[in-house]
Amino acid sequence: MVLAKLRTQLGYRLARKLFSQRWAVENPRVWQWMQERFARMSRYDDVEARAFYGHVLLHRGQGLVAKNEGVRLLRLAAEGGDAKSAYSVGLHCLTGSLNEPADAAQALYWLELAGRAGHPLALRRLLELYEQGGPQLPPNAEDAQRIKERLAVVQGFI
Repeated sequence: MVLAKLRTQLGYRLARKLFSQRWAVENPRVWQWMQERFARMSRYDDVEARAFYGHVLLHRGQGLVAKNEGVRLLRLAAEGGDAKSAYSVGLHCLTGSLNEPADAAQALYWLELAGRAGHPLALRRLLELYEQGGPQLPPNAEDAQRIKERLAVVQGFI
């Protein structure tokens, strides 16, 4: 079992290095091999791998199934503490998709999670939502003030 995980980690590292090479991404056989390594590492509860592969699937995935899997992996990474993943899931909830309508309450949950981790864009988006409201979400001045204070701390103004 330990040997299998080590082999998976080495394959994942190589695939990540190849990801920056245009020829590797454009070669269908190499790209398929790389995706297998990303997926395999994601199954080992690795937050970084889930975040990376989730973003790849959400933004480069072909078809609805791939994009849904990307969102699922991003949710798992966000629950594991990845702020960028929580922010991406929050934006996805705000815009919705073909099989899910926009859900501002869910978006608030994920953006708050990213904001608590110090993600400045999540805090800005939260501030917008609390000041202007959103789909099925009335404006909330008290929460907007709380987010303004948190944003000032994150940006170093306080």
